[in-house]
Amino acid sequence: MEQPLHGIRAAHTESTITVYQAYSPEIGLPAVRDGRFPTVWKRDRMTWIKPSFLWMMYRCGWGTKEGQESVLAVEITREGFEWALRHACLSHYVPELHADQAEWKRQLKQAPARVQWDPERDLHFNALPYRSLQLGLAGEATVRYADEWILGIEDVTPLVREAHAQVRAGELGRATALLPEERPYPVAEEELAHLRR
Repeated sequence: MEQPLHGIRAAHTESTITVYQAYSPEIGLPAVRDGRFPTVWKRDRMTWIKPSFLWMMYRCGWGTKEGQESVLAVEITREGFEWALRHACLSHYVPELHADQAEWKRQLKQAPARVQWDPERDLHFNALPYRSLQLGLAGEATVRYADEWILGIEDVTPLVREAHAQVRAGELGRATALLPEERPYPVAEEELAHLRR
């Protein structure tokens, strides 16, 4: 099936969507234990959530990068996720979407969320011809994420290590079988119109 250039693919239910983040064990382990981020997690910093498992693997190097050893699957409400999309601004200037660079900078400064569309990756981290959503949360969005949207946090680091081992062994079929099932996320076109690059 041909993928749209800018599409959201994710594990989701009627009311939830799973996003991925990677942290040091100092943050990741208490987050899993308590179902919420610990006090060392900085609410005043932008936090990026990724619906694409493989893009998260690319970003964290299969959980091998320093400070990204704990890979988390965070189940959040679709209501919260879509609130962030509605209130997001693209992280870069697009003449067709913004009146001018000054207007884009004003939007970016005021928006509690920002969107990047980055090339999706395969098991070897090669860029694919379609893009995946990265959603950055700041200010009000970070607080809502931490306090309202999160329904559960799962440590998927063992799954990450097993999938990575299969990739290293050349067992791509086995690695693929381990990946979370991601399907097109149903979102109204008008929800994304201001976020197309």
